[in-house]
Amino acid sequence: MENAPSLAAQIIVTVIPIVGIVFGSTVLFFYIYYGHRARMLMIEKGTYQRTIEKFDLDSFSLFFGLLSFCIGLGMSLFFYLREGYSYGLLGGLIPFAVGVGLISFFIIRIRISAKKDG
Repeated sequence: MENAPSLAAQIIVTVIPIVGIVFGSTVLFFYIYYGHRARMLMIEKGTYQRTIEKFDLDSFSLFFGLLSFCIGLGMSLFFYLREGYSYGLLGGLIPFAVGVGLISFFIIRIRISAKKDG
């Protein structure tokens, strides 16, 4: 008989991502909510100064692409060594593919901007 995980371990592994998503969403909600309230209060008092922060898409795509690529590669190797070719391998291949796509986007965007500049 194979050494199967206990029922308690299966429940914990199932509940942890759900709790993480709920807590993460709650933190994000309150961050946006209180930032909005602070801005509204500054507008009412006349102390608000609009700042335009430019989002750096190149750095974001490179950072998140490398992060997803490395996580996906590690998970794919783990699942391949643990279970071989199975549907569980998709758990690592999906972030791996997202990382490759974002890194490709970064490289293409840099090449296009280099052609425009020079």
